[in-house]
Amino acid sequence: MAIGARDKIDRELVRKYSKLKMDNPETTKLVDSQKMLSAMNDYAMMQRSMIEMNSRLKNICNDVTSKSVVYLRLNFNPPRPKRQ
Repeated sequence: MAIGARDKIDRELVRKYSKLKMDNPETTKLVDSQKMLSAMNDYAMMQRSMIEMNSRLKNICNDVTSKSVVYLRLNFNPPRPKRQ
């Protein structure tokens, strides 16, 4: 899974906001850091679960597809003429 800007608009936004600095200590009092870390952890666990589920689903679909394939016997050697 790639993390970062995915298209041109995202790259421009990252470039624009990466130069901004925030020196406002009052904002740290507005949000409890433990709640924020807990929410970030929950989000990361959910994302990880979704990736694992997607991987399992892909494996199941591949198994079903491979088991439903019917192979035909092809004869690549043409029959030889009979000797008299």
